[in-house]
Amino acid sequence: MNPTYLKISEAISKVPSTGRVFVQGAAATPSLLLQELIQQSDRFKNLELMHLHTMGDALYTRPQYKAHFNVTNFFVGANMRQFLDYDRIDYMPCFLSEIPTVLRKGPRKPDVALIHVSPPDRHGFCTLGTSVDVTRAAIDTAPLIIAQVNPQMPRVHGDGVIHVSEIDVLVEANEKLPESKLPELNAAEEQIGKNIASLIDDGATLQMGIGSIPNAVLKFLTHHKDLGMHTEMWSDGALELIEKGVINNRKKRVHPHKNVSTFLYGTQKLYDFINDNPAVIQLDVAYVNNPAVIARNPKVTAINSAVEVDLTGQVCADSIGSHIISGVGGQIDFILGASLSEKGKPIIAMTSRTRQGVSRLVTTLKSGAGVVTTRAHIHYVVTEYGIADLFGHTINERAKALINIAHPDDRQRLEKEWHSYKKLT
Repeated sequence: MNPTYLKISEAISKVPSTGRVFVQGAAATPSLLLQELIQQSDRFKNLELMHLHTMGDALYTRPQYKAHFNVTNFFVGANMRQFLDYDRIDYMPCFLSEIPTVLRKGPRKPDVALIHVSPPDRHGFCTLGTSVDVTRAAIDTAPLIIAQVNPQMPRVHGDGVIHVSEIDVLVEANEKLPESKLPELNAAEEQIGKNIASLIDDGATLQMGIGSIPNAVLKFLTHHKDLGMHTEMWSDGALELIEKGVINNRKKRVHPHKNVSTFLYGTQKLYDFINDNPAVIQLDVAYVNNPAVIARNPKVTAINSAVEVDLTGQVCADSIGSHIISGVGGQIDFILGASLSEKGKPIIAMTSRTRQGVSRLVTTLKSGAGVVTTRAHIHYVVTEYGIADLFGHTINERAKALINIAHPDDRQRLEKEWHSYKKLT
């Protein structure tokens, strides 16, 4: 079997002038296909591009393409934030675990899927590489699949396997994947890592993301034993623990001995490690993030971040006031899954203050702020000043516990505000 490859201009010429186009995201963003989409922009009218966060400049957001492209973000990445206008560039709030249903059965079935795959093996099978997430649902649904085939895309086991005969159009590419280096940690982040590490038991199943705080936690787990990984995504911080045998997945009940995720983003070292590695599987996010599946594993410790938390335990994680900066993502999927897990621990972690010195612990959330994790779902909140366990505690008890882990210079003000808040209610 010798699949036929088209020139990229010919491939994109097959995209209809209007309709819905799904775009694979993160490290698997099909950048060459998107560049050609821009080149042919004049023939498109209100073409809707749908995706999670993508890498690159996302030129289709620019004003000169207003008549040609609309964007539906399932998660707002850094390249989208300044262009979000809730009109042409919009956001669809949804639990990450439910987005595949939106694509398969809901109001946003794609007409085209633009994807980025590893080359076909001797049996003709490609893989979705670093990002299966909601892409599996898109390729199961879209009547036209256009793939950028890249020898530098790692071959990853799991739900991302797709036979070349299921791909309608193939385009040759050879480009390095975008990389994310481990960030430098400051003293506050390191202390948060120590605090969270103290909550993690041997044999726990971890869910963590990417960024300073998850990496700070992983740094302080080197002496733990028999940890497992069932997570939305992971990166180089977890790789170090895998190589040391700290993460070995022996105690997991769901896919024991396998590192389970739905997408990956990191350095070339990570991409080399996952390439054709049977210990690494990427699965459909509708399954990975299903709270019932998550809960089957023991001691699930879910570590998520926040923009701000009010003194009753409400968590804003997707916006600054009314301005969306990310998305609902999988936070509540894993908060709920960890809550239902035997000896599970759902954790919200954040520095006590922003880089501008503003307290993240607040009496009331900013006007327009969205609540991602409700006060009924909250368990642990961690800052560099300690751990507040809010589960089973009253509103007043929670406020006192959260004030105790606020920045010392903010505590007196928060106490006064809380006293006034109680009088108002």
